[in-house]
Amino acid sequence: MAEESARIELSLAELREVAGYAAACALPALAIFEPARPDDQRPRDAIEAAQAFADGAERTKVLRDNAWAAQRAATEARDAGQAAASEAARAALAAAGAAYLHPLAKATQIKHILGSAAHAARAFELSAGDAPAVGADHLAQARSLASPAVVDVLRRYPPAPRGGGRVGELIRELDAELRASHG
Repeated sequence: MAEESARIELSLAELREVAGYAAACALPALAIFEPARPDDQRPRDAIEAAQAFADGAERTKVLRDNAWAAQRAATEARDAGQAAASEAARAALAAAGAAYLHPLAKATQIKHILGSAAHAARAFELSAGDAPAVGADHLAQARSLASPAVVDVLRRYPPAPRGGGRVGELIRELDAELRASHG
């Protein structure tokens, strides 16, 4: 019985809803990434792969490949001293990874649901000189994008875990707000 209670029921439609939400949260951050790294299409490709899954495409290796490519783009931007662009690419990585939300009742899974919003918010903060108010504005947009289905999936998991630096703080803030604001 304990084994069963550790699993969460997730339908393919719910995974698609979460992936579409994650893609919508990550998309605005391309406005930070693309001017900084105009020849790098990898984050956009990751977001487009997440959206394609949300729109009905199969969950295939294409999603994983695009997620890994966005991770490499994030690392390269970070290594080039472009912290905001790196966070924007991490938002794209998180969007592609949202399709792989695991049906395990673990708080760490919250990052699959809210990671794209938190990384995008951090990218906006950094691009504005590390201004938390700018991140708060993006989180407000992310709250408005969350459908009842996304909030329902979120509520099946334990609250977001501690840690994770500023991005972890943003995840916990959005998690708490979504759980409280939708009924």
